[in-house]
Amino acid sequence: MDLIQIIKDYDTQLFLFLNSKHNEFFDNLMFWLSNKYIWIPLYLFFFYIVYKQVGKRIWLVVLSVSLLIVLSDQISVQAFKYTFLRYRPCHNLLIQAQVHLNGGCGGTYGFISSHAANTFALAMFLGLFFRKKINYFGAFVFLWALLVSYSRIYNGVHYPADIAIGAIVGMGIGVAVYKLYFFFDAKIQKIP
Repeated sequence: MDLIQIIKDYDTQLFLFLNSKHNEFFDNLMFWLSNKYIWIPLYLFFFYIVYKQVGKRIWLVVLSVSLLIVLSDQISVQAFKYTFLRYRPCHNLLIQAQVHLNGGCGGTYGFISSHAANTFALAMFLGLFFRKKINYFGAFVFLWALLVSYSRIYNGVHYPADIAIGAIVGMGIGVAVYKLYFFFDAKIQKIP
């Protein structure tokens, strides 16, 4: 058996273990944690606190975050899902009967998780943005990203490796876009 297959087997076993731990309360909670629209008030809060820091230059942050989300979302789909073609657990015929599906299954392929890539990209960007301004803000946004990402395992639509690699890719994109933002923000501040 090759190393990739061994990793996939461990990933599947970890998924089945984590996904089997469910009850009615967490079914409801995890369903809503995965819903992108439930987070609109949080995104508005992020917008507000960023605006308090940068004022009129908020447009550059909005542009940066828009770029960040487009990159993390498209890279997770185009460079990973459509390249690796790994079935989501809920579409995997070998384990489908064992999967606790909490909501819809989603697209056919799941490697990597776009939820993980997007939330960890935003968490990294905001964590860097506020690292010297708001105590524990980084811990808060990374906990948020982790909860959203874990809900994808709980709901039966992603393996742990989908989440882990999605988080790593997302954080890399978050760092890159933050550096780009920082570069352009420094240039803009020098303009009289």
